[in-house]
Amino acid sequence: MKKGILLVNLGTPEAPTKKGLKTYLNQFLTDRRVIDMNWPSRYALFQGIIVPIRSGKVSKLYQELWMDEGSPLKVYGQRVADGVQQALGDDYHVELAMRYQSPSIESSLKKLRDNNVSDITIFPLFPQYASATTGSVFEEVMSLIRMREQIPNLRFISSYYDHPDIIKIYSDHARRYNLADYDHFIFSFHGVPERYLKKENDYCKCDGQCCRTIIPQNNMCYSAQCHATAYAIAHELNIAPSDFTVSYQSRFGPERWLHPYTDEVLEQQVKKGNKRILAFSPAFVADCLETTIEIGLEYKEEFMEAGGEKLDLVESLNDDPAWIEFIAKMVA
Repeated sequence: MKKGILLVNLGTPEAPTKKGLKTYLNQFLTDRRVIDMNWPSRYALFQGIIVPIRSGKVSKLYQELWMDEGSPLKVYGQRVADGVQQALGDDYHVELAMRYQSPSIESSLKKLRDNNVSDITIFPLFPQYASATTGSVFEEVMSLIRMREQIPNLRFISSYYDHPDIIKIYSDHARRYNLADYDHFIFSFHGVPERYLKKENDYCKCDGQCCRTIIPQNNMCYSAQCHATAYAIAHELNIAPSDFTVSYQSRFGPERWLHPYTDEVLEQQVKKGNKRILAFSPAFVADCLETTIEIGLEYKEEFMEAGGEKLDLVESLNDDPAWIEFIAKMVA
């Protein structure tokens, strides 16, 4: 019997329109793992206020990002799924799913069932574990599978943040640039509220020190895994600790998120005389709104206005054959 492989990314609007964004954001922002407010408050705040306001603005940004074939996240995701299928051969059946929107996890699990797979490996397309991403994917898979009369063997791969192969791929992408041309390097990860980490683990203090080294007490901590990824890439590229900064982006709302914040770090680096920056976004495996637009356009514009000279962004893994080979190796 075939073995099933389910590759899962976060999700993307069906179209770069206000309606498409509204549908996507309604689903995304009402997930309790993304926003942990009680349901009535979460629903009223986001569907009543934030989604109507943000959908128009964000849809214009997606229009800049959109590829001829569609959303980059889905386009690259399908190319990767097809590549993994080819690498693994007929003994496997590979499906791509999105936690929000299509192809849905439910529809992809149905395709795996229709192909009579004997077991399923869940491979989230997030190198670092976070409750709002990997945790939400696992919860959705289990909530759907538990409704079946016949439950297949399940295997969950929760993270691969410091796997030597993934570190080499990110590093090889950076080697496309002349590293000697830059004054400083920034590893920018998607932010989460500090409170989310503290409620999951009493060890997490979010003080900039507790997450610098992976130990048994913090091995599932998102921030600790982000630091481990950054330090591993820096080591591979012979970048000294004093020459790079780990930071976080994409925050919203009034509460304190993981810090330092990427936009503030960029401003500080200009003041220090570091005007040529190479940025990494190793929380993302495909170029998307947070990489191409947020860092590549918005942060870059702010950086240049503050006196910076050059801000380049290392491309994501996208459909790199080495990335496809890595996934095939991990799930086989």
